[in-house]
Amino acid sequence: MTEAEYVNIWMRPERAAYGPTPVYSRAKITEAAVRIADAEGLEAATMRRIAAEIGAGVMSLYRYVPNRENLVELMADQVMGEIDVTDMPSGDWRADLTRYAGEQRTMWMRHPWIATVQRSLPSFGPNQLLLVERLMGVLDAFVPIDENLGLVALLNSYVEGTVREEIGTAGEVRRSGLSESEWMERSYPYVDRLVKSGEYPIFTKVVMEARQPHLSRDDQFWNGLQRVLDCIAAALPAAAGSEQDGPGQARSRPSGRASRAR
Repeated sequence: MTEAEYVNIWMRPERAAYGPTPVYSRAKITEAAVRIADAEGLEAATMRRIAAEIGAGVMSLYRYVPNRENLVELMADQVMGEIDVTDMPSGDWRADLTRYAGEQRTMWMRHPWIATVQRSLPSFGPNQLLLVERLMGVLDAFVPIDENLGLVALLNSYVEGTVREEIGTAGEVRRSGLSESEWMERSYPYVDRLVKSGEYPIFTKVVMEARQPHLSRDDQFWNGLQRVLDCIAAALPAAAGSEQDGPGQARSRPSGRASRAR
C-alpha cells in the first residue's frame, strides 16, 4: 500500500516489518497527547510538546504518527475506550442506552477538548469499533440495520449536542468570571424589558412558565434523554419492551459510575 492510500492511522502498520525495535509507541504518544489536551486544550498537544513530555526528539515521533490528523484520530479513539459498554447488550435496551448516554457524557466532560474535534468520516479505531458492536447490538434484534443506524444517530446527536453546549457554556462562564446564576441576574433588567414589551409572547412564556431552564445541568440532561428514548421506543416493535413503569417513566439514571456525569 502506498503512502497516499493510508486514509487513516489504523491502516498504517505501527512498525516496519524489519529493523530495530521501536523505542516509543503510538499508545505512549497518545497518552501524553491526551494528558496535555486535558490540561491545556487540544491545540497545546503539538508534536513538539509531546516530544518534550516523553523525552523524545520531535522528528522521531513522526515515524509513529505521521501527521496531526492521525494524532487526533488516536486521541479520540483512546478516550472512546473510557465509555464502559461491558455486558451490553443486557437484554434491556432502555437501560443499556441510558447507561451508554451517561458514560458518553462523562467522557466528554472529562475531556472537553473532544468537543472541538470535527471529523465526519469514520476512522474505525478499535475502541470506536467496540462501541459500534455493543451499542448497535442493543437494538439489532428489534430493527433492520438502517433503522438501527438512524436511532443510534438520534441518541448520539442528542448526547453530543447537549454536552457540547454544556462544555461551551462552562467555557463562557470561565471567561466572563461570572457564574451562570450571576450572569442571569445581571441579564434580568434586559429580560424584564423584553417581557414587558409584549412583543415576544413565546419568549415571555419561557421566562414566566418554563421549568427546564431552572433545572440543574444533570436534570436537564437526564430529562431530555428520556424524551429521546421515548422516541426510540416508538420506533421499536412491541416485543422490544424494557423495564419501565409506563411511557416516559423509565429509570431516569443508570446505576454505577455512568450516573456521575459531572
